Amino acid sequence: MNFNRSILDLTSFNFDCWIYSKRIVSFASHLFKSPMKKNITVLFLLVASVLNAHAQKLKYPAARKTAQSDNYFGTIVYDPYRWMEDDRSPETAAWVAEENKVTEKFLSAIPFRAKLKQRLTQLWNFPKWSAPFKAGEHYFVYTNDGLQNQFVLNILSTIDSKPEPFLDPNKLSKDGTVNIPSLAASHDGKYLAYTTSSAGSDWEDIHVRRTDNKTDLPQIVHWVKFSGIAWQGDGFYYSRYDKPDSGNVLKGKNEFHKVYYHKISQEQENDVLVYEDKEHGQRNFGAGVTDDENYLLLMARQGSIGNNLMVKNLRKPNAEFKTLVADFTSDVDVIDNESNMLLVKTNREAPKYKLVWMDAENPAAEWKTCIPEGEDVIEGVTVANHMIVVKYMHDAKSVLKIFSMNGEFVREIPLETIGTVELLSGDKKDENLFYSLITFTSPATIYHYNLRTNQQRTWFQPKMDFNVNDYETKQVFYTSKDGTRVPMFITYKKGIILDGYNPTMLFGYGGFNVSKTPEFKIERLLFLENGGVFAQPNIRGGGEYGETWHEAGTKLKKQNVFDDFIAAAQYLIREKYTSPAKLSIAGRSNGGLLVGAAMTERPELFKVAMPTVGVMDMLRYHKFTIGWAWKGDYGSSEDSVNFRNLYSYSPLHNIQGDSNYPATIVITGDHDDRVVPAHSFKFIATLQEKNTGDNPQLIRVDMNSGHAATTALGTSKPVSKQIDEQADIFTFLFYELGMSVK
Repeated sequence: MNFNRSILDLTSFNFDCWIYSKRIVSFASHLFKSPMKKNITVLFLLVASVLNAHAQKLKYPAARKTAQSDNYFGTIVYDPYRWMEDDRSPETAAWVAEENKVTEKFLSAIPFRAKLKQRLTQLWNFPKWSAPFKAGEHYFVYTNDGLQNQFVLNILSTIDSKPEPFLDPNKLSKDGTVNIPSLAASHDGKYLAYTTSSAGSDWEDIHVRRTDNKTDLPQIVHWVKFSGIAWQGDGFYYSRYDKPDSGNVLKGKNEFHKVYYHKISQEQENDVLVYEDKEHGQRNFGAGVTDDENYLLLMARQGSIGNNLMVKNLRKPNAEFKTLVADFTSDVDVIDNESNMLLVKTNREAPKYKLVWMDAENPAAEWKTCIPEGEDVIEGVTVANHMIVVKYMHDAKSVLKIFSMNGEFVREIPLETIGTVELLSGDKKDENLFYSLITFTSPATIYHYNLRTNQQRTWFQPKMDFNVNDYETKQVFYTSKDGTRVPMFITYKKGIILDGYNPTMLFGYGGFNVSKTPEFKIERLLFLENGGVFAQPNIRGGGEYGETWHEAGTKLKKQNVFDDFIAAAQYLIREKYTSPAKLSIAGRSNGGLLVGAAMTERPELFKVAMPTVGVMDMLRYHKFTIGWAWKGDYGSSEDSVNFRNLYSYSPLHNIQGDSNYPATIVITGDHDDRVVPAHSFKFIATLQEKNTGDNPQLIRVDMNSGHAATTALGTSKPVSKQIDEQADIFTFLFYELGMSVK
């Protein structure tokens, strides 16, 4: 074997040995799967072990330790890296820069890094469209020609006319870091309000554009966060916080959300305060307006579970808000209205949700059931052509059904394949319904269904450089630690050999009632086409089987989530899809917490761990930005019972000094103001300090990037940054799993 040192560009003999040992293990893995004698494999593994024994660990940047500690109900908890919570300090910035250098040096030594990025760019480069939506007399659709950093919003005069660019966020910045998270058209279609966000932050500005001449009004609304846009008359309702201090823009606690009304062509200082709650600072408020503009809807949340509902009659100038739902024990979401009757989706006394009619003028009136709770979860609802279209979830797969406005079943819309209906778009007065359908290996295909003729057709079919027919997905069910039956999707190339040696990625989430149905991620195609197996379990904490499934993975029951995930890994090993030496785990945000908890609880079970923007410090998460709103799922260290539970699994606090942890690459962004990067900083610093094994422990901090993942409309970090990040993640993964690149 000839290892080209100039290609590897290594700087020390010890690092050479470490790299060589990895290459030998990779080569040996192929011998093991070939007809050659297994003793040859053993020989190579012995040589690798000798080289690895002479290799030293990577040298990580020095991280200052302090004597910081806290007393939680008699338990002293040390927090030596708390200074990293000041993520804008010169010391933290210098440490981050040095960590990024170590990571870059490691990745640049891997010879196939450029090849992977090139292939990922090829895979990414295909036209993508969203499901269109109607506003006034026009339709709008998002498109991306392939490698545009952000999706472009286009306008169509008819559903089959050629899209014309209406709003191009790629022109708002040179590097594509300004995106458009949300938008809303006025009911008459004359104006479109849209938000912009920079560098991945959750802070947004609202702009207003005329649809006739595609020009923006000069007024801009600032300091908007976690807000909808609800048009009424010649203005709209929105939610915002007070302007934060300059030093707390990205980390300060977000409290005292307020609802305002902004009249177009007026400055923000003239906006009317519609609602505030001076006694409950940790409540978020969202405003909505019925299609007939007769009722203002106000919903408040004080955590991740449940909301209340207040209604105001806008036809009566002096009307007060009437409370239809006073508590926060269930979800209530207004879908539509017929005069004073509101059509509401709720899980009150219906864990899998139902649709009811509420009287906006009579809070004491009994709710009338429209569509009762069924065997499957009601995931989404839209009203189109004066009919109710319901998206159900059956064992984490989508089903579409049509009902009359009285709740009578009409028909089911046939789906061409098992997958996820990602976007469902319809207008109450329009017969055209659109939806996008995705699978683990197929990007969004857009379908048009005519609700008058019941005819369906493919409206947009993407074409990419990947043969979908070479792969298959199956759903299996396995048993968790406590006997609970859990579903899991497994995707792989047809003809797989179950020899226990397939490189495998186990991806999970398990929280906040979020359902992990089949989803398409371009970067995963890299893994699949190089022999990887992708597995996604529907663990508790999600919403796959309704609120009961969600609640079973919250607070004092959070360990169920980790047990379900670990049981999924054990199933994959038991059924010989893979082995601990070939198994990786990944997750984002709450899924990053999942990865952190699994790797610290069962480090011997996994070879690679990839937590992205994870919640790692479970004792202090609630002290930053919107973290307090997660108490409904996690509980808080502010009370003794929940403290003990959080402390038992908090990834940061369960790193032991005598463990060999998986090869780890932590991913975060310097502008993440949802799960602040201090979570990742403190976690990796502690891991680098305490890990006793030889596996690398790296962090990749993306500059001018925030929390949000890519969405159906691409409103996230620019495509160029996504490609760079994912190429690095999969370079690390391929290398540590001993995979070759085809």
